[in-house]
Amino acid sequence: MATAEYDPLYLRGIALFNDCEFFESHEAWEELWTDYQGPSRKFYQGLIQAAVALHHFGNGNIRGAKKLYYTSLGYLEPYRPHHQGLDLDKFFAEMQRCFREIIDSSEDYPQVELVADDIPEIHLDSPHPESAN
Repeated sequence: MATAEYDPLYLRGIALFNDCEFFESHEAWEELWTDYQGPSRKFYQGLIQAAVALHHFGNGNIRGAKKLYYTSLGYLEPYRPHHQGLDLDKFFAEMQRCFREIIDSSEDYPQVELVADDIPEIHLDSPHPESAN
C-alpha cells in the first residue's frame, strides 16, 4: 500500500480510529477538514461524524450515537463504492453491524453496549487515480 500518497492527517485519523481512540481520530480528521476545500471535504466530514458516533456509543450516549451514525452515512454515501482508498461498502456494512441494536431499537433511550468485536476498522487499498483529492 502506497500510503505516502495520502494526507498524513488522514492516515493519523485512521490509525487512531483503529486503536478505538475515536475522539482523537475525530480531532485529526477535523484538523484536515478545517483547511481542506477540495472534493473530499464531505468525505472527511463523514469520517469525523462516524468517529464521534462511535465515541458517543462507547460513552453510553445512544441517542447522539444514532444521530451521528445516520449523518455520517449521509456524508459518505456520494463517495461509494471507494474513495481515498476506503472500501465504503465494507465500511457501511461494518458500521451497520456495529450499530444494529441501536438501529433496530424503537426505544428513545435503549440500553445498548458497544461490542468490541463489532467495531469497524479502516484498512486502505492502494490509492486509486479516481479517488485522488
